[in-house]
Amino acid sequence: MAVETRLQPSFESLQAAPARTGFGVLGAISFAHFLNDMIQSLILAIYPLLKSGFSLSFAQIGLITLTYQITASLLQPAIGLYTDKRPQPYSLAVGMGFTLGGLLLLAFAPTFGVVLLAAALVGTGSSIFHPESSRVARMASGGRHGLAQSLFQVGGNAGSAVGPLLAAAIILPHGQRSIAWFSLAALLAIVVLWQIGHWYRRQHRAAAGRPRALPAPLPKALVARAMTVLMLLVFSKYFYLSSITSYYTFYLMHRFGVSVQSAQLHLFVFLFAVAAGTVLGGPIGDRIGRKQVIWVSILGVAPFTLLMPHVGLAWTGVLSAIIGFVLASAFSAILVYAQELVPGKVGMVSGLFFGFAFGMGGIAAAVLGKFADLYGIEAVYGACAFFPLLGVLTVLLPDQRGGRLVTRG
Repeated sequence: MAVETRLQPSFESLQAAPARTGFGVLGAISFAHFLNDMIQSLILAIYPLLKSGFSLSFAQIGLITLTYQITASLLQPAIGLYTDKRPQPYSLAVGMGFTLGGLLLLAFAPTFGVVLLAAALVGTGSSIFHPESSRVARMASGGRHGLAQSLFQVGGNAGSAVGPLLAAAIILPHGQRSIAWFSLAALLAIVVLWQIGHWYRRQHRAAAGRPRALPAPLPKALVARAMTVLMLLVFSKYFYLSSITSYYTFYLMHRFGVSVQSAQLHLFVFLFAVAAGTVLGGPIGDRIGRKQVIWVSILGVAPFTLLMPHVGLAWTGVLSAIIGFVLASAFSAILVYAQELVPGKVGMVSGLFFGFAFGMGGIAAAVLGKFADLYGIEAVYGACAFFPLLGVLTVLLPDQRGGRLVTRG
């Protein structure tokens, strides 16, 4: 028997969403996301510099990522839950201030311990930025939630792609202290986010007099099952992605003997493919359903991940680009799907999934770093190739069509 439960619009969408998609606001928040993630990607991009400069093991490299990711992941759901109840329009600019402090500390860090502290500050800035900026994207969506999330996230992915390129061109040739030049990008982001804060405050004030909507709650067992499946899919996606973002340059240098700069260019190609793929997931999910997008983007990359450890340099670059492009479309669909499962909790759900994604990335970096120390860097990619097979769990998700949740029972 088919049971259909209409997904009621969330509190935020009824109160704050404009009648039309606010592309100006989406462009601004996407640009801020670009600057934010470009800065954050510098930590990953300068790993070869830090490894040689501080004589670090792969496990210590993983610890840097773990510190950054765990700091970000633990705070995000709490911040999102708090701002669901008490919106903070200018918290975005404050969060970028933490990122600025971490960036400057990283530029002049004299010891490994200070590097970890800098990573923690950048992680704190990220934990403030992502839940509230995701809310801004939904507020400006005009009901096109998947499109809005894709436009927001493509800015971050593009920044992550450009970061290693800038690191190869500026930081690696000129040393650790040249990181300080990127503080200008953080200052620009603070200006942009302060202006977005003005818009956010106006939307909140305009919505203050409107009646609250009471969304129809979905069955708790169904929500719990679906959220568990979504979390497992995020786990599979980010565990694999962490193997690329944290160790791809070392893999290419070790297996194919390429230079640091050449390895950084290969990482840029992968991250650029991720940015390109992000554009598609949200709007396609708006049209054909988010479950279908999740199917293709997670399970669909398994043949390519299984093949990549067994090919030469040229095909490694091609396959990594295909993997990044296809896999990237998943997160927008997963996030909006989860927001529709728990209406009225945009900040909490966004913080939960961004935080969980960052946390999984950090844990994966630490685990894979230890694995690389024990078994070699090439073994990492042979083992991680199987993670996308968890995409088969998508079959357990209820269908969503046209704003309806359809279950079979």
